[in-house]
Amino acid sequence: MGKKRIVKKEEQESAAEAKSQVEVKSGKKKLEGGILFVQSTYNNTKVLLADLKGNALAWSSSGALGFKGAKKGTPFAAAKVGELVGEKASNMGIKGVEVVIKGVGQGRESSVRGFLSKGIDLMGIRDVTPVPHNGPKPKKPRRV
Repeated sequence: MGKKRIVKKEEQESAAEAKSQVEVKSGKKKLEGGILFVQSTYNNTKVLLADLKGNALAWSSSGALGFKGAKKGTPFAAAKVGELVGEKASNMGIKGVEVVIKGVGQGRESSVRGFLSKGIDLMGIRDVTPVPHNGPKPKKPRRV
């Protein structure tokens, strides 16, 4: 069958210490604040929670929750997305967030309200929706 290994007491103690150290390191870090990015289009709403450095922690979208077609762009679907990400944030221990909104869809406000319903404080709101200053050059008139 093979050689049997004889384990001494010293090796057992050191192995137990190493195991306890690994368990302590694997615990999740509690965060105080974060940034909530909301991208709301006519067809979908995406919500991403990041730490203050910008590293993604949790995200979801209307499509990921099972809404299909035109229902993805509704305020109800956006509120459900906000609630889901808010639940994840409260489990991580996040106390307050800054909100960055981008887009012109119906779910802009309702996703933030759903997120805040989980008891997280709002530090500020920024709107970074891209606005054209003049737009593209118009087509030349058609010559017949």
